[in-house]
Amino acid sequence: MTDFQHIRLIEALLFASAEPVDERGLAERLPEGTDVGDVLATLQDTYAERGITLVSRGGKWAFRTAPDLAASLSVETNVGRKLSRAAVETLSIIAYHQPVTRAEIEEIRGVALSRGTLDVLFEAGWIRPRGRRRSPGKPMLWGITDTFLDHFGLVSLDDLPGIEELKAAGLLDSRPGLSSYANRAGEEADMIDVEQIEALDEEELERKAVDALRSIPLDDEAADD
Repeated sequence: MTDFQHIRLIEALLFASAEPVDERGLAERLPEGTDVGDVLATLQDTYAERGITLVSRGGKWAFRTAPDLAASLSVETNVGRKLSRAAVETLSIIAYHQPVTRAEIEEIRGVALSRGTLDVLFEAGWIRPRGRRRSPGKPMLWGITDTFLDHFGLVSLDDLPGIEELKAAGLLDSRPGLSSYANRAGEEADMIDVEQIEALDEEELERKAVDALRSIPLDDEAADD
């Protein structure tokens, strides 16, 4: 049986945290050998029928209001700034085809991508640099963030609408470029970490992206490349 004190501790940590917390961070606060998975499962069951529920977002855990209460809690406000159509299309392309370069986004959309489009998405915390592709010029690769998953209520990218769902909604663009990079994600051989190459004189967004990428710990596989 899971120790009730451990449940209380994890509950308090999640409530106090401003951001979702991964299991490793939670496990560091528990006695060695404690199964944090069991603690989270028990806590999730406890809140299953409550006004707030315990959810997983991108491998991290957080308390969120129950989905069925969304209509009662919604408040209509005037939004001063909305994403442009170009930004929405770019965000969608990155979500479905990550990791993807600026040139690949432009090929899929069929039009040139302004510098400000990626800048807006990057500043919003919805996309992040994923390294550089092993090709001439070593273009920056972009992917979505856990903030994106949390904002749209997705546990992982597997929860994104599929082709059939998009067709049924009339949202699937039939331009040929859309299928060109369907298998980009996971092609580790084409990726190179930013820290492994010399700094390049590029635009301000590129410099911001490099700084952000350097702050992300590399996993063992990437470090061995």
